Amino acid sequence: MAKIIGNGRRRTTTQVCQKMVQVNVQCNMFHRVSFAGRFFHFIWDKILFCSLGRSSTAPYLRLPLRDPPPPATVHGGSMHAHPTTPYDTDSDLVNLKISLLGDCDIGKTSFVIKYVGDEQEKRSLQMKGLNLMDKTLFVQGARISFSIWDVAGDTGSLHQIPMACKDAAAILIMFDLTSRRTLNSVVGWYSEARKWNQSAIPILIGTKFDDFVRLPPDLQWTIVTQARAYARAMKATLFFSSATHNINVNKIFKFIMAKLFNLPWTVERNLTLGEPIIDF
Repeated sequence: MAKIIGNGRRRTTTQVCQKMVQVNVQCNMFHRVSFAGRFFHFIWDKILFCSLGRSSTAPYLRLPLRDPPPPATVHGGSMHAHPTTPYDTDSDLVNLKISLLGDCDIGKTSFVIKYVGDEQEKRSLQMKGLNLMDKTLFVQGARISFSIWDVAGDTGSLHQIPMACKDAAAILIMFDLTSRRTLNSVVGWYSEARKWNQSAIPILIGTKFDDFVRLPPDLQWTIVTQARAYARAMKATLFFSSATHNINVNKIFKFIMAKLFNLPWTVERNLTLGEPIIDF
């Protein structure tokens, strides 16, 4: 990942990386189920990126309200999503772009599929080094459309990072809890993401928690300590997750909405070794 952290990094990024070393360490067209719609969205973002260059995400202050659907509350339990109907319009649609970054084979795509569902995964838009998936749901009378940009973790996909991060509402930096190498790589992924987006909500996510709990307790403690240190340096919320057992997957997206729209959030920190960590 050293190649990712170029010499042209900004001073704020440099300061974050220095802290990590000291601890030894994302067309307002509603593309409901249409492949063509997602492709147009992708091309439109390409055009905007080329014409506008780098930009940061404006804060989301409130949700546009409408009367028909019952409200939903974001909390540690369930959140009720209501299906869209034929008379729905785009006037109440809030598009949220979410970017996923991290090394290869750490479970990013499995994480997204667990959230959006198998049927939506079949309608995903796959480009070289990039996978786009969508999920739309109702929250407090508004339709929230997540556009999730999953960047492949190989060096040949690094050119997709600027487009994936530009205008993202949240950037999810992911690593494999059983691989110290992928944990160390989050430094570079975060630094590169911040070159293109200074305001997105940063979230650090450890995947494969079901395998992590089988590691020796002292190794678990070392990984927890290092991951918490990285999260503090990035000013990010830390989640341990498992796509296989659906641990903290939905909760992470609820947390994003709670942060963006000031919705109720009742989940508490969990720093208990052997349990899925939540630290914020």
